Amino acid sequence: MTTGPLARFKVIDLTRVRAGPTCVRQLADWGADVIKIESPEGDAGLGGERHGPDFQNLHRNKRSLTLNLKSPQGVEVMQRLVKQADVVVENYRPDVKFRLGVDYDSLKAINPRIVYASISGFGQDGPYRDRPGFDQIAQGMGGLMSITGEPGRGPMRVGIPVADLTAGIFAAMGILIALLEREQSGEGQWVKSSLLGAQISMLDFQAARWTIAKEVPGQAGNNHPTSIPTGVFQTSDGYINIAAAGDDIYRRLCKALDADHLAANPAFATGRARSENRDALNEAIEAIIRGKTSAEWIEALNKAGVPSGPIYNMDQVFADPQVKHLGMTRVVQHPVIGDVEVVGQPIELSRTPWSIRSATPEPGEHTEAILAELGYSVAEVGKLRSGGVV
Repeated sequence: MTTGPLARFKVIDLTRVRAGPTCVRQLADWGADVIKIESPEGDAGLGGERHGPDFQNLHRNKRSLTLNLKSPQGVEVMQRLVKQADVVVENYRPDVKFRLGVDYDSLKAINPRIVYASISGFGQDGPYRDRPGFDQIAQGMGGLMSITGEPGRGPMRVGIPVADLTAGIFAAMGILIALLEREQSGEGQWVKSSLLGAQISMLDFQAARWTIAKEVPGQAGNNHPTSIPTGVFQTSDGYINIAAAGDDIYRRLCKALDADHLAANPAFATGRARSENRDALNEAIEAIIRGKTSAEWIEALNKAGVPSGPIYNMDQVFADPQVKHLGMTRVVQHPVIGDVEVVGQPIELSRTPWSIRSATPEPGEHTEAILAELGYSVAEVGKLRSGGVV
């Protein structure tokens, strides 16, 4: 029996690769009964090798039903599922769902309460509707690559698929809003998100610098674009981050560095002055920072009320005592590859926790059980299997 705050909701997962599975993972981890629809051949290769880290991290807490949606019998199975479901999530190209007959209007006719979520590269309509979506394309078109990296070195992508991830998270938020609204109206609705829209939204203050002040932000490398000094500084044994935003924290930094001359220097006295003389200030700070180890500075600066922290490799991230305390990973037993440590949720609720209940399923692992729940007999399931429908 599925447990958790979303356990009363059944989700039909038609998604592949990353943005869609990211959306569904939010619902699954909080207890939703998720049925992952895969082709009879399985979805290996659409998000990495099935037993690899990426696929296993994305598709936990789901049941797998293999189904050929290109066959009339497959569509019939899908329609039966929809009658019992609360949510359908898909990230096909916008035209594909109409060809398959699993678009919102078709499924709404079967179940008016269905909440249907679509995630696309550029939106469900408009001049770029039919373009294939890819995270790096959205990073470029959404402005992120123009503000990432060092000045003069050309555009730079960030190290995670941020457009994919945020499009999925925004879609999950939209689904939850639609489910709440359904409690008042009794009707479902079509939720839409896109990689391009999500990426632009994530620009936040950098976008507002253009929309409100008509500034075109540029690249600032490891420096914060507007709060100086905030950036990466070399110590005697590595690098650390220091974030000294605002006059008060800047003065605390100067005191912790025993650098009253920097606090008194008119060239660094105000935020505007520090911005105009960023390079000279950073060089003066780093000349002092190089004199001690990273650990020494991190302890001293945080004690002085100056935000500072290490710059970890991935193994160091998960070895950190605070990360361990936050419980950011969970171990789940996989029947083929054994123990799998997956990345968890960053949200905590005081009474109703998220959970990792099951590993990523094998293709069609739950086909018979799901079809039985829909009322199919053993003989009918056999026919569907022999006919290549499941």
